[in-house]
Amino acid sequence: MHKSDCADSIIEIHDVSRQFGKTTALDHVSLSIPRGGVFGLIGGNGAGKTTLIKHILGMLKPQSGSVRVFGLDPVQNPVETLGRIGYLTEDRDLPDWMRVYELMRYTQAFFPRWDQKYAEELRETFDLDPNSYLKSLSRGQRARAGLLIALAHRPELLVLDEPSSGLDPVVRRDILGAIIRTIAEEGRTVLFSSHLLDEVERVADQVTMIHQGRIVLSEAMDDVKLRHRRLTVRFGTPMEQAPAMQGMLTTEGAGTDWVYYCSGDASQLRAAVESLGAIVVAEDALSLDEIFVSRIHN
Repeated sequence: MHKSDCADSIIEIHDVSRQFGKTTALDHVSLSIPRGGVFGLIGGNGAGKTTLIKHILGMLKPQSGSVRVFGLDPVQNPVETLGRIGYLTEDRDLPDWMRVYELMRYTQAFFPRWDQKYAEELRETFDLDPNSYLKSLSRGQRARAGLLIALAHRPELLVLDEPSSGLDPVVRRDILGAIIRTIAEEGRTVLFSSHLLDEVERVADQVTMIHQGRIVLSEAMDDVKLRHRRLTVRFGTPMEQAPAMQGMLTTEGAGTDWVYYCSGDASQLRAAVESLGAIVVAEDALSLDEIFVSRIHN
């Protein structure tokens, strides 16, 4: 066992920035990803998710700051890091001229820990014909083939970058959910990037939101859900706009009734409403999607 394997974090990112021309893709990003469990990375298109993942995989070198995976610099130690990572990209850039069984045999050569019995189980579970050419596979079948070769060497870290692209909702729920949970229950770590927030909400233990290259929130999923509320507030007289209050992220409404999207302790939020001379007429939990939207519009 590597000495670094005993550390609590499998990935440590410190103050990483990256620009492409005049575009800032990552802006002083710091992030610690714990060993074990499912870590969700969410953000819109162009938010910086894939750029961050490419730094973790050693495909990009930080222009400033540092990245450590298993305690190692992935750019300087590609063999020691990539051999322990399973990676599925949205592009699923597979060699079209190969058959499924050839792809499995080809990939096996790169991974000493490849588990052929497990690979065959996955192939049967995913209903992939070993003699099918990759070019003849549907988008969903290509996703399954990519997932198979990412999983079959039982990686310590599984990196899924928009893994559900092209999968219908039933397949997405059954296959992806089962795979992620299986990996996590074995003590492995899953880094799961997606713009499908309902999916992340269902499977992630920890969540990080990234917007315009900056991290706007990063904590345990249960804490995120607990701290964010929607308060429907009624004022005694009509308001042209909702008065600001502690914990407010964004508001909508008109006249005497306004909806506040808030972050903070429930009792403190209620006290803040009362201090405005208003009453709370309804209080609801927020979905991860609503939390994300209220955060980036803050």
